[in-house]
Amino acid sequence: MSITPIIPTVTLNNGVEIPQLGFGVFQVPDAETTAAVTIALAAGYRSIDTAAIYGNEAGVGRALADSGLAREELFVTSKVWNSDQGYDSTLRAFDATLGRLGLEALDLYLIHWPTPQRGLYLDTWRALEALYAEGRVRAIGVSNFEPAHLERLIAGSSVVPAVNQVELHPALQNRAVVAADTRYGIATEVWSPLAQGTVLDDPTVTGIAAAHGKTPAQVVLRWHLQQGRIVIPKSVTPRRIAENLDVFDFELAGDELASIDTLDRDGRTGPHPDEFNA
Repeated sequence: MSITPIIPTVTLNNGVEIPQLGFGVFQVPDAETTAAVTIALAAGYRSIDTAAIYGNEAGVGRALADSGLAREELFVTSKVWNSDQGYDSTLRAFDATLGRLGLEALDLYLIHWPTPQRGLYLDTWRALEALYAEGRVRAIGVSNFEPAHLERLIAGSSVVPAVNQVELHPALQNRAVVAADTRYGIATEVWSPLAQGTVLDDPTVTGIAAAHGKTPAQVVLRWHLQQGRIVIPKSVTPRRIAENLDVFDFELAGDELASIDTLDRDGRTGPHPDEFNA
């Protein structure tokens, strides 16, 4: 009989605790999402990350409703999409998200992209602050925000984001963003933590995996976790869903962490090009 792992939590800057390892559903069709989330919950995941633009909030909601788990056992995140930015439209988008999920409140709500060319993320943030003040969401944050966006947001608001969810993996370590998050007391949450598999055949990673009797994916997830980041790997394969959770019975040594750090190929000095997605 398998033992459900105890997933550590990260305490956000408002005192709310989020599981450090969650389950993402990016690019999972709604028809497949219910089964994938059901498998993940049965394996022991309790944090589920979705977004309006993914088109699968309803599928997540069905799995949550059928799980038999108490609402307080679950941590559910969603995001407002770019076309819904703005104060009133964000409030409407939030209501629609809750309806699709079948929930009365969210645990975390994020601005999906800053889209600075639209100039609406400050108004959008005011809407998130209102939802937070009303108790309709336990924590609010952002996604894909660069340091300049964070600085402007914090200067013009009363609530510091609890989370900044960004792409980060051994080949793209987003060091400037992580440093800004740390400076402002924002937790860094990672999407695409495994680089969609592209870093898993690197000799450094495979060598460490062999030494620990673990898979390369488990080694990369462990690298994230030991550096305090929140991770939300995605898979629809039951074996990989379970493997991604089986990362709490080993630890990487300092030199192993450092060797994975050297795989960074980011090299960016300006904003991430994807931030301009409309």
